[in-house]
Amino acid sequence: MKYSGSLNQTWNSFKDPQRVKVLADLIKREVESLGNPVNIMEFCGGHTHVILKNGLDELLKGYINFLHGPGCPVCVTALERVDLAIELAKLPDVILCTYGDLMRVPGSNKISLLTLRAEGYEVRPLPSCLEAIKIAQEFPNKKVVFFAIGFETTAPHTAVLIKQAHQLGIANLWVVSNHILAIEVLDYLLKSEEKPFIEAFIGPGHVSTITGTKVYEPIVQRYGTPIVVSGFEPLDLLQAVYLIVKQKKEGRCEVEIQYTRTVDKQGNLKAQELLKEVFVIRDSFPWRGLGEIPNSAYAIAPKYESLDGEKFFNLSLPSSKEHPQCLCGRVIKGLNKPTDCKLFGKACTPQNPIGPCMVSSEGACLAYFKYRKQLN
Repeated sequence: MKYSGSLNQTWNSFKDPQRVKVLADLIKREVESLGNPVNIMEFCGGHTHVILKNGLDELLKGYINFLHGPGCPVCVTALERVDLAIELAKLPDVILCTYGDLMRVPGSNKISLLTLRAEGYEVRPLPSCLEAIKIAQEFPNKKVVFFAIGFETTAPHTAVLIKQAHQLGIANLWVVSNHILAIEVLDYLLKSEEKPFIEAFIGPGHVSTITGTKVYEPIVQRYGTPIVVSGFEPLDLLQAVYLIVKQKKEGRCEVEIQYTRTVDKQGNLKAQELLKEVFVIRDSFPWRGLGEIPNSAYAIAPKYESLDGEKFFNLSLPSSKEHPQCLCGRVIKGLNKPTDCKLFGKACTPQNPIGPCMVSSEGACLAYFKYRKQLN
């Protein structure tokens, strides 16, 4: 679909209710011809919020069953890694820096980085990881640690931080990498014994700007599960759904790009080269609710090991225990909806979150709390 006119007109066209209705009706007709609703997992937490905010799940109810996936980096950061950040922040002379969403995630003892900050520990939320360089330069007698999280989208920013700090010879800055790989968790989900019936994926838009879509082709071929990469407006997502339904109707199984204004097959080659230079792939890494996933995360490459916080502080993962009633682990697998959880909207709210899915701006539980507000 192409659009003409001013930038505002083009932008508004992605939200146009009339266009949304026309496309939704078309999807319904196509699904009716298939005979059964289609189970689609939207990988990205940003997509989940757009679906819930705009009522796309209700609009297509009975035709499309949206399964909410693990594409929220804060939600899938393992509890033991959160506990590790909390332990790091308590060390003498440490200034721990990270992105804001992680600040409110409670550890296994219910303490969060935000709690520590209120108690006087040096914990700082950063809008950009490069701010860590300025902090290290401003406080040369402090040990500045950037606790890095996120998928391939944010990993290049951390790589730039590491390269710049290395070039500047900054001796009091370290990075603890928790960067994870979307492609590996897609593979894990499809081969896992405990999974919902996933007929197709709406692929992540922002991740795919870095990786390109070529990386998804082996998964599509291996499991026969289509992937359509989507943008973040209501009409983007409906177009992605339509492309998936059309593939099913025509008996095809392919990688397609709906988000053509940003994503292509090759991705950002410069960013990919930077990632290869600064990071290496870990043998295995823990994901919250998913366990250990092989080859699914970045560690800092030997060339830059002087900046590797895990090696400098000789870190080992603490023993961590999840809240027994929290369903975050099942929500990010698409096995449960947030409203299935006994804690949802009662013991667990945005003001008093128990699990990360209620904390993160991309979390499914927060989306349901904001846009559904239906309690058990």
